[in-house]
Amino acid sequence: MKFGVVMDPISSINIKKDSTLPILLEAQSRKHDLFYIEPNSLFLKGDGAYALAQELKVSDNPENWFELFKKSEMRLSDLEMIVMRQDPPFDINYIYNTYILEAAEKEGVVVVNKPQSLRDCNEKVFATEFPQCCTTFLVTSNKDLLRDFIKDHLDTVVKPLDGMGGVSIFRVRSLDPNISVILENITENGDKKVMIQKYIPEITDGDKRILLIDGVPMGGAIARVPLEGELRGNLAAGASAVAKSLTNKDKWICEQVGPRLKELGLTLVGLDVIGDYLTEINVTSPTCFREYKNLCDIDVASVFLDCLEGKLS
Repeated sequence: MKFGVVMDPISSINIKKDSTLPILLEAQSRKHDLFYIEPNSLFLKGDGAYALAQELKVSDNPENWFELFKKSEMRLSDLEMIVMRQDPPFDINYIYNTYILEAAEKEGVVVVNKPQSLRDCNEKVFATEFPQCCTTFLVTSNKDLLRDFIKDHLDTVVKPLDGMGGVSIFRVRSLDPNISVILENITENGDKKVMIQKYIPEITDGDKRILLIDGVPMGGAIARVPLEGELRGNLAAGASAVAKSLTNKDKWICEQVGPRLKELGLTLVGLDVIGDYLTEINVTSPTCFREYKNLCDIDVASVFLDCLEGKLS
């Protein structure tokens, strides 16, 4: 098939950790033709959705992992499949791109993940659709409500709704002298909603990433164990990756969430689980493909391509 990928500059990826490259390598190995589209290259005209696209060849070579060919205007409907892998921040330009991809979808292109669901399912707030799986939480921009939550729960974590990689995540305790400045900054003086959750001590054992394809979990998890003295279980923040088996609670969480993911056309999703609690549902550009293959001997890219090819059969 003609296989398009919308992604941030391929020249700047970390190929040791990036998960889009394994998808492209697997697609190329199956003789699919690859087309590279940067987010700002998508556009609409009167007769449909377009992009300034480039044919792409990839290699699992840390010195030279891609080759791009001449950029040209291309109707998105000339592609059979588009995989949306633009990283957050989830801002207005991201939303505009989902409109263009939705137009391509109406013209017959299979877009993964489904553009409407990318818009609807904020990675932090979407988890609250499954309160039975979550620790105590609050989503608000009101600093008084946030202060009351901290007072009631003593030890909390507060984070923005639109970020990734552990950026601007704070652990806030009831006696912290910096509560005011933290809340002022993260809410932009009460103008920006955030999520606050009760602190989960099991973060010291790792923030588990469980990848699901079409609502079905892989047969294992990757725990991202924070550096000593660090709160954030994100590989981008220096956490180390450890293979984990799925616990009974992990499987139960997947059973709660999986059918809804499939219903919404969220084909590739990464659940974040700390201890026994679901904390986030990552739908934009879930990672850990490399870690799954190296630590769990699970080739997520192969399973993903099997799924994508099945959508066209």
